[in-house]
Amino acid sequence: MLRAIKHLLIGGLIIMTTGIPNRTTASENDLKLTIVNPQTLYDPTPNGYSTVVIVPREARLAYISGQGGQDATGALSPDFAVQVKQAYANLHTALDALGARPDQVAKLTVFVVDHDMSKLEVLTRNVKEMFGETLPAQTLIPVPKLAIDPMLFEVEAVVMLE
Repeated sequence: MLRAIKHLLIGGLIIMTTGIPNRTTASENDLKLTIVNPQTLYDPTPNGYSTVVIVPREARLAYISGQGGQDATGALSPDFAVQVKQAYANLHTALDALGARPDQVAKLTVFVVDHDMSKLEVLTRNVKEMFGETLPAQTLIPVPKLAIDPMLFEVEAVVMLE
């Protein structure tokens, strides 16, 4: 019985690894995000995001955990706009640590404490400053609070690695 399980496990590993593409077969052009904003849907770009972002199959993905507005000492400003700016700076630092650029970010999820429309302009401005024309897909989730009471904003990202 143990021998049969061992063969199944080895066979499963072989099957699982046969579908993994060889990294050397991908050209540089294959490792670009494809942005799709269907003309029959509302244009999201003025609000700083794209409807669909396609990651090429040859790419590896990295998941960056939620970055808040803490500075290097862990201090949080009570000002929402300051926290958002710092959170995107922290996200940029995480991208740098991966050797990645903002145009490799496929998806953002942002969490906003007590969201209202006045905060949307701050968010849109910061996203456009960081991502320019290559706007990632994005979801905003209003929340009553985050991990630390004075935290007002958090952003997490899915990044395509080259």
